Amino acid sequence: MLDLRFVCDHAAEVQNRLETRQSPIDLDPILALNEERKALIQAYDKGRHEQRQLSEAFRQKGTPPEEMATARERLKSLGAELKDLETKRSEVESALQEQILYLPNLPAEDLPTGKGEEDNLEVRSHGDIPAFEFEARDHVELGERLGILDFAAAARISGSRFALYRGAGARLERALMSFMLDLHGDEHGYEEVLTPYLVHRDAMIGTGQLPKFEEDAFQTTDGKFLIPTAEVPVTNMHREEILEGEIPIRYVAYSSCFRQEAGSYGKDTRGLTRLHQFQKVELVQFVRPDESDAALEALTGHAEEVLKRLELPYRVMALCTGDLGFSARKTYDLEVWLPGQNRFREISSCSNFGDFQARRAAIRYRPEKGAKPAFVHTLNGSGLAIGRTVMAILENHQQEDGSIRIPPALRPHMGGLEQITAP
Repeated sequence: MLDLRFVCDHAAEVQNRLETRQSPIDLDPILALNEERKALIQAYDKGRHEQRQLSEAFRQKGTPPEEMATARERLKSLGAELKDLETKRSEVESALQEQILYLPNLPAEDLPTGKGEEDNLEVRSHGDIPAFEFEARDHVELGERLGILDFAAAARISGSRFALYRGAGARLERALMSFMLDLHGDEHGYEEVLTPYLVHRDAMIGTGQLPKFEEDAFQTTDGKFLIPTAEVPVTNMHREEILEGEIPIRYVAYSSCFRQEAGSYGKDTRGLTRLHQFQKVELVQFVRPDESDAALEALTGHAEEVLKRLELPYRVMALCTGDLGFSARKTYDLEVWLPGQNRFREISSCSNFGDFQARRAAIRYRPEKGAKPAFVHTLNGSGLAIGRTVMAILENHQQEDGSIRIPPALRPHMGGLEQITAP
């Protein structure tokens, strides 16, 4: 959430920076509501001052009876007026809060300005794109031939955009989970957590999923939400807290993720690319404001290390202003090469949110003992999305006979298995 005072005091700057996101932003309703709120506060304060003066008349000896009667009548009407002002102020502040929640974060000033994906900037790349001496197959064909992916059974059970893993495929998902959790926990210093998959509305608001993206969320009959990412429960672990000398804090969490994929009808419907349920290992950090830029670079490197050890070619893209996510001020996308699609596909987004989420979730820290609390900066990134990692392993490590070579770093988690072959 943006700072209301900053928005109102720097409206032209905020308007210009938000417009680089390529979405229509109109600050006028917010500015008008804020002026109305200030007018109501002034009227209330003026009424309270008058109320105190009239009350003082009753405490003074010798006040003429007619003045006492006038004061009594005025106090009676003034009480109703003040109650009405309080009600109106509450209504205006609620409307103002709702309007502010729909404003996206301000893009960092060092981002490339652009309209969309085509304007993102490649920062670096790693690994060689494989040159097969045979026609590369995609992960769907490979997985179904090997009997490790069964999309037909998933459709019978749950409908479209679900996956069912079998045998070595299910073990591959589990192995990747263990590999990533061990790497981030043991080597990168993240504390592993296992969170609930159902959260309250306030938790979704806190990380920016609501109210703007409610149509993309799965909601239960009692008003809870299935998490679209572990970022939601992990970030809300410190909701409405003041962190005392604890930061930086790093968490890693494995979870299933649930998304309606609203607005993506007919898009990426093949295989594991875009599912209603998928698994992911998530990295979340809480840091001091002056450390968040460096923390983003480090977090991105942690996600990259997974790809390096799995011997998967990838590139790092700095997102332009027009492709930036709602809550992010700066994002790096990691895109892995998929031979079966002959293209790079996103496998991780690593973002610095500044104090945007912390304001929404009231997460603060004390810069030093006795100091006034300030908002932390939050960051998160996929480390990695497991289904897309399965895709990348199948397609990049495929052999001419249709078998899959298991990268050495993953073999200890696969019981020593070096290759997935057809049964």
